Amino acid sequence: MYFVTGTDTDSGKTLVSASLLFKAAGKKCGFKPIASGCDETHEGLRNSDALALMAQSNMGLNYEKINPITFKPAIAPHIAAQQVGMQLSAQQTLALLDIDLLQRADFALIEGAGGWRLPLGNGEYLSDTVQLLNKQLNKLQPQQELQVIIVVGMKLGCLNHALLTVEAVQADGLTIGGWVANQVDANMSEVEANLSSLKALMPGKFLGYVPFLPQPSVQNAAQYLS
Repeated sequence: MYFVTGTDTDSGKTLVSASLLFKAAGKKCGFKPIASGCDETHEGLRNSDALALMAQSNMGLNYEKINPITFKPAIAPHIAAQQVGMQLSAQQTLALLDIDLLQRADFALIEGAGGWRLPLGNGEYLSDTVQLLNKQLNKLQPQQELQVIIVVGMKLGCLNHALLTVEAVQADGLTIGGWVANQVDANMSEVEANLSSLKALMPGKFLGYVPFLPQPSVQNAAQYLS
């Protein structure tokens, strides 16, 4: 079971998450607990990231199960929540995750929003939910662990962003299971040198480098991941 976070907004979390689900065998499911930037449909608010995860899941889940908290404007979720008179909390977000379903899946991942320290308001963060989930899993089944996958958005400054994310994740007591380098800047200089530095500095398994894809798709990205 994995939680996917990024070094920044638009680092490629959804592309990588959906691609990992695409490659996975057996019963698999992807979740996006909180999403802002949703479209109004006749079925309610729908987020493109959550729909991408839903398309690669095969456990027959409805949309509300995959993405329980939705906001229309593409802004920070805690600000969007304030605008509609809602208060987000770490415990509330945890309560909306179906832990039994997560445990029944052969491969399950939860995609965050923004980076590791996504504010929920009142001094809480989405990372607090991840910690609570990990503790609950350990209580239900000792030795069970929620591991973190970091998606590094390859652009100028990515080394600093990646290492600060590593420090924050580890300080919160979570294990980094792996990381993916996803090139978001087509004109980034010294890509190979930066990738070499990341390989030397990052903990966890290197799961692949996804080059800049002018027309990214799950199938195209998946071929670069192990």
